[in-house]
Amino acid sequence: MKFFITLLALFSLNLVAEEQFPAWELPNTQVHQLPAKNTGRHYEVWVELPPSYGKTDRKLPVLFVSDANYAFPLIRSIRNRLGAGGQNIEDFVIVGLSYAKADNPTDSRSLDYTPTDILAKGKKRSKNLTAKAYGGAALYAEYLQQQVIPFVLSNYKVDPKRKLFVGHSYGGLLGAHILLTQPDTFDTYILSSPSLWFDDKFMFKLEQQYAAKHTDLTAKVQLYAAEFEQIKQGERYAKRVSILEDMLVFEKTLKSRNYPGLQIQSQMIADEDHLSVFPSMISRALVKLLPGHGPYTPG
Repeated sequence: MKFFITLLALFSLNLVAEEQFPAWELPNTQVHQLPAKNTGRHYEVWVELPPSYGKTDRKLPVLFVSDANYAFPLIRSIRNRLGAGGQNIEDFVIVGLSYAKADNPTDSRSLDYTPTDILAKGKKRSKNLTAKAYGGAALYAEYLQQQVIPFVLSNYKVDPKRKLFVGHSYGGLLGAHILLTQPDTFDTYILSSPSLWFDDKFMFKLEQQYAAKHTDLTAKVQLYAAEFEQIKQGERYAKRVSILEDMLVFEKTLKSRNYPGLQIQSQMIADEDHLSVFPSMISRALVKLLPGHGPYTPG
């Protein structure tokens, strides 16, 4: 009897495996093929429209997010749930920046989100360096500036003066690089656990170069890092780099320049580490930077 049940179960599993199930799609989302002209790398641009899109003449804020495979559906869900239909968080359009199609996620983000070719400098590989190539941030930023942003502005009803960027880890490093090279690319920068340690803290050298040539930096910058992103004894604490300390120094340095147009703040998020912090971070950032029409409701 047991043998017969086992055979029946295997037969049922085979039927399920052979049946073709339709893919589940996220409602109100669109995928655009937008290869980079300057590198030939093939990317997709994912766009998600809130339910209120197009119902009025008002142009909505637009949020561009790196590491879209993970962050795009997460931000969409948080906005739709926590946003409470615009009461807690203002409705906004989400633009997901995909990885290059020919690469795995690690190789794609390591090349596109980092400012220097650290391997060409002869630096030894470490546990923090696992990809095949680095140093493509300038070209990727050019792709965003010349192709992605113009495409979104011309095809969607979004506010060109309310462009937000959010990036985590290497994505935060990319955001810092754009901030210090072409700050007017975005109006608001949400930098989550930025990898400012990269290439012997190259980003601090880039900041010095910017400060030597400019008297202003017009942007709103919100920095976040997790409590456990510092070197201490304990299972969840960092073992090699202190992202929290680097973030605080970065904030202090930029504040010391006294740029009239710069608004910058940082926040440490308690009881989170590098892998767990993003959902808590983006929830806080959206409520703070894109507040809804209110009054705030906790549900």
